[in-house]
Amino acid sequence: MGESRSQAAAPELLHYRPWRGAFRPPAASVWPIARVALMSLFQKRMFWIIYVLGLLIFLLFFFGQYLLSWAQTQAGETEVQMGGWGRMNPRHLIQLFRGLLKLDGGAQTYYNFFSYQGYMVMIVLALAGSILIGNDLRFGSLPFYLSKPLARWHYLLGKGLAVAVFINLMTTLPALLLYVQWGLLESWDYFYERFDLLVGILGYGIVLTVTLTLLLLATASWLRRTVPLVMMWTTLFFFCRLLASALVDGLQFSPLWKLIDL
Repeated sequence: MGESRSQAAAPELLHYRPWRGAFRPPAASVWPIARVALMSLFQKRMFWIIYVLGLLIFLLFFFGQYLLSWAQTQAGETEVQMGGWGRMNPRHLIQLFRGLLKLDGGAQTYYNFFSYQGYMVMIVLALAGSILIGNDLRFGSLPFYLSKPLARWHYLLGKGLAVAVFINLMTTLPALLLYVQWGLLESWDYFYERFDLLVGILGYGIVLTVTLTLLLLATASWLRRTVPLVMMWTTLFFFCRLLASALVDGLQFSPLWKLIDL
């Protein structure tokens, strides 16, 4: 009797427990890697500070377009005295301001937005690279990933997907919102008359995403730490911008060389 009780109360030793769920291909590990990378960056307060600053640029364009459109609808047709400059129609004056500020829904509007937003993207990617790639190399997390049944390109795709989300949250998505806003403010005809702008926004977003993702993965794997990565990104960012300006504006090369402007 006592022997049977001792056998029943014997502790169950640890042993290998087989996987009881459904097996998935190694490619399915790309999204979990990207999800963990996104969560690790979303927990950083500095990321949200920089992202809010980036949203201020978007809000400047968003409300600037809205206020100018609203002011143009409120202005009457009668001419008013503009000091010693003579009389002028307020609608024409607002239209002039739109052209000077490049808030007319044209290609220059989106070019300016991408250009100004590039400074915030540079800072965010420097922070993201040191966290997503550099920390894995510095603290030995990379062997943990590679000990699983997945290849190196699965790891790189997961990290690259996380970087692509950051880039599009700050560039392509806000630009699309500006495009939709202008069409709703002006006319539905804007959507198919300027469909080329939509294609340009999406195309440039893809080029920007692929280029910056590859550059970030390469530089973050090389430098690993935040400060050297920020210095490298700043140098690369301003060098490409100056080089594009010199080739197109100075040497009169094809405007396609503007694509190297990050």
